[in-house]
Amino acid sequence: MTTSAWLLFITISLVTAFTPGPAVLLAMSNTMAWGLRKTLLGSSVGSAIGVFVVSGIAMAGLGTLLHTSAWLFAGLKTAGALYLMYLGYRQWTNPGSVFSKATQAVAQPDKSRLALARQGLLVSLTNPKSILFFTALFPQFLHLDAPMLPQFLELTSVFTACALTSHLVYSLLATRLQGWFSTQSRARLFNRVTGGAFGLLGLGLLRLKNPN
Repeated sequence: MTTSAWLLFITISLVTAFTPGPAVLLAMSNTMAWGLRKTLLGSSVGSAIGVFVVSGIAMAGLGTLLHTSAWLFAGLKTAGALYLMYLGYRQWTNPGSVFSKATQAVAQPDKSRLALARQGLLVSLTNPKSILFFTALFPQFLHLDAPMLPQFLELTSVFTACALTSHLVYSLLATRLQGWFSTQSRARLFNRVTGGAFGLLGLGLLRLKNPN
């Protein structure tokens, strides 16, 4: 990909990963209940495996589909842009705080890392954000005249790294800044900044040209 396309993909991956969703909330809740290290080596690892599974399933049929016509690429690009704008709208209008939700985790019996990893895997496999990301946005950054496996590994690894980074950051914030972000005004500011970023990225995606 060109440098601009890489920057766009990384930016979309970061904003997608850092927008609170099921995997982020799970990581924060587990951190509050069982600690940061156990969470990262448990549910976050399972979530990362789930991302690769979802990405692999999505990529299995993308090459053939994108070879059909230019209008399909345009349709997927439009769907991806609308999805980003939808996420932006949902985040902008969300009155709640993900940090306050994380503090509501009820004390539970101790869980093994394997149990936490299985939990993270299931959340990742059923997370609409990941599924829609890889089916609606991923195709825009593929070169059909190049081997697919290296592209799959590179792009999925970048997205997974962004996701794991978000888990770490949110988990640290949940333990250290939960009181600061629990106020309504600060939660609203956080939601609107994130929502506005999604809307801008959606507009940027519409300008992306077919790399083939």
